[in-house]
Amino acid sequence: MAANRQKRFRDSDEGAELGPGRQCIVAREVRDPDDLIRFALAPDGALVADLERRLPGRGVWVGCCRETLEKAIKTKAFSKSLKTAVSPDLDLAQRLDNMLLRRVTDALALANKAGRTVAGFQQVESTLEKGKVRVLLHGQDAAPDGCLKLDRKFKAIQRDCGEEAPIVTILTIAEMSLAMGRPNVVHAALISGGLSERFLREAGRLERYRAPAAVSGHVFSEVNSEGSTDA
Repeated sequence: MAANRQKRFRDSDEGAELGPGRQCIVAREVRDPDDLIRFALAPDGALVADLERRLPGRGVWVGCCRETLEKAIKTKAFSKSLKTAVSPDLDLAQRLDNMLLRRVTDALALANKAGRTVAGFQQVESTLEKGKVRVLLHGQDAAPDGCLKLDRKFKAIQRDCGEEAPIVTILTIAEMSLAMGRPNVVHAALISGGLSERFLREAGRLERYRAPAAVSGHVFSEVNSEGSTDA
């Protein structure tokens, strides 16, 4: 993540260097684009969340936080920044939540399809002991006893290796089960590799989006462990 924060971002139309960050149209703070969501105007005038930051045309950036997005809608910040009348859909904040959630479950499904996941308490515990786990997952609605036992083991192993111990609880048991195509997935783990990093990025963004505005700007590392326009 540190390396990403040294990138310099370029204007999508002209390629001009714009510096290391973008300004949230609500907080008026310059932040790393990873901590923001870009919105662009579609040809029909609709406001679209540009999660891949690839859509052409004029766009604005909003802090990756549901409270911040709802404030942007309420205060007509999009119209002010884009200098044109914009009428965001009333359910935009919820639709964005659904989009972010889908990206998390898709990332988990992809890792599962590639054979980079394990599921079940005993299977996860065994994989932990082999030192291969990059991310530990628990269903939001999982019983705490099993979670705590696996958490303690994972943290101890990662601490001895000098590594982070990311623990993700953003998905429900039903959501994890559907993504992995297995019944009743309460505990799971992702093996180290590119797909686990992709999952972490998507889970981190959803976690930030759902967090209170006061804390949503923090970089995602471990869950439950302790604006200007662009032309």
